[in-house]
Amino acid sequence: MSWRLEVNHHTGLRYSSAVNVSFNEVRMTPADSNGQILIAHELKVDPAARVYSYRDYWGTTVEAFDVHEEHTKLEVVAHSIVDTPSAGDRPEGLPWDYLTDLNVLETWCEFLRLSDYVDDASADPLRAGIVDEMRSKTTPREAIELALAEVHNRIRYATGTTSVLTTAGEAWEAGFGVCQDYTHATLALLRAAGIPARYVSGYLYPSEGEIGDTVTGESHAWVEAWDGSWWAADPTNGSAVGERHTAVGRGRDYVDVSPLKGIYSGGFSEDLGVEVTLTRLPR
Repeated sequence: MSWRLEVNHHTGLRYSSAVNVSFNEVRMTPADSNGQILIAHELKVDPAARVYSYRDYWGTTVEAFDVHEEHTKLEVVAHSIVDTPSAGDRPEGLPWDYLTDLNVLETWCEFLRLSDYVDDASADPLRAGIVDEMRSKTTPREAIELALAEVHNRIRYATGTTSVLTTAGEAWEAGFGVCQDYTHATLALLRAAGIPARYVSGYLYPSEGEIGDTVTGESHAWVEAWDGSWWAADPTNGSAVGERHTAVGRGRDYVDVSPLKGIYSGGFSEDLGVEVTLTRLPR
């Protein structure tokens, strides 16, 4: 069954000295697609500013605003209500030769390319054997399942061991990381094997909650791989993506979907931290 979730996401920045102007982008609006239904959304910012929204190249809703008054702190609070779909049946995937079709390669070329975070796993002695084994599988679907299992078994969840700048290769070598690292590591294996794959950002309700339960949740990330259709998997938890997951944005890697980013004129900045709460609502 699908769930109805209320999501509250509180974050921001503190500056070492007064900032005169800042230009900001927020990606915290749950997607209204792929079976997920956005019921309500509101963004509050302090200092107050006029917010305008648009869809970026990847289809993610962006809320942008400028602050033109002196401030030493920026606070952002996003409140949303969303219906999330349950994990559906996986459609039968296509064979390998279909993924090498020129039309497929051109259509999904951006989800096959490497990036600063998603490196070439086939060039890494620690991962090249896995890529070879993936390519030897009978179908892309089997290769995808192998990549998910290898990442889940290799990386241990540990906060504070990596940063937003950690690459897939660095996380693999360390053997520790958070959801962002699991996702980048999986993308690196999939793309090296010739399977289009994209980064999904969102939220995770961390337990099997009852109606009315409010829990401290987290920003989360997972992957979607394409073998005839997009299907999602959560390498951090070694699970399918279902009603506990709320999708926000999709892109090539974390840079395309980071929740808050911008530029400003002033002193050094530090994160206020992130606080996410999720409540399961009656439908």
